[in-house]
Amino acid sequence: MPFPFFIFKIKEISMYKKGILLKVTLIVLTSYFLILSLVEAQNFLAPLLTAFIMALIILPFVQKLEKKLSRSFAALIGTIVLFIFSLGIVLLISLQVQNFVKDLPQIKEKMEPKIEQLKSYATQNTFLSEDDFKSGKQDESVLNSSLESNKTAGYLTSITAFIGNYLLCFIYIYFLLCYRRKFKRFLIRIFPDEKEDQVRVILQKSISVAPQYMIGKLILMGILAVLYAIGLGISGIDNFILISLLASLLTLIPYIGNIIGILIAIALGYVTSGEISVLIGIIATFSIAQFVESYILEPYVVGDRVDLHPFVVILVVVIGNMMWGVIGMVIAIPLMAIISVVFLHIPLLRPYGILLSNNKFDDNES
Repeated sequence: MPFPFFIFKIKEISMYKKGILLKVTLIVLTSYFLILSLVEAQNFLAPLLTAFIMALIILPFVQKLEKKLSRSFAALIGTIVLFIFSLGIVLLISLQVQNFVKDLPQIKEKMEPKIEQLKSYATQNTFLSEDDFKSGKQDESVLNSSLESNKTAGYLTSITAFIGNYLLCFIYIYFLLCYRRKFKRFLIRIFPDEKEDQVRVILQKSISVAPQYMIGKLILMGILAVLYAIGLGISGIDNFILISLLASLLTLIPYIGNIIGILIAIALGYVTSGEISVLIGIIATFSIAQFVESYILEPYVVGDRVDLHPFVVILVVVIGNMMWGVIGMVIAIPLMAIISVVFLHIPLLRPYGILLSNNKFDDNES
């Protein structure tokens, strides 16, 4: 190989490596600033994206109503149905929480001997002493007295923000349902005419994947709530309805939700009663329910409605929690499923879609 050609090849390889490094750097920086922007825009985007997912869920029902009613009236009925359904869930949980608050003095009374036992064990087997617990109580009382004036304002602000976002979400749902064709035409028109068929296919598949997943999840949650209620009720837990509802709602958060659910059941059930039979009943209930969910309900009720790799599911749930908390964890999976569908149908972005997908693709396919 001639020496000048060898030098040219070295420079070409060096430029290629610099190009890859530049692309990776741009991707990392873009991702960082994108996530930072999404965190800052939470108050605006979280209700809007939640409304988008809920609008997709109720869309098949609204489409059936549109055969007999006007589009705006059908969208209004669909929005009201969603509002009543969500309000019913909120009221049901509120009633159970009120019952739990009424039993709170009795729970505290039952917990005091266990706390004293834990303190005595800690003082005997660790470096802590009784003076540490006394000083901790004093610090806690001082802290509570100093922060009590701010608690009321904080609660009022949180409740006002929640109610505002809750109502705003249904306003978004109505307009998304009523003017969805305008948005669809806009998305089709911004692409070249020769891409129209491809855009329509992407829109159709993207619209169908989120409601299929969420409807399957809602059915799954209802069945699990009944299973949890039966098992925990037989185990002798006082607030078994509240625990069952919370545990079933937490299944919206894959993997993590089940762990949190059983921890809540142990905290509200076994710790307050202290009976081994209650602990055995909780473990047996959740074990049987998880077996039924994983091997019977999940394949047949939810199935492969969302084509995402399990590792990607865990990542998007963690990122959603870091960005927007519980709402981020709930809507992360259907949103990522829509993004995966879009990637798989665009040749330039198809490698990223294959990375997100759980399906096996032929390496030799075009």
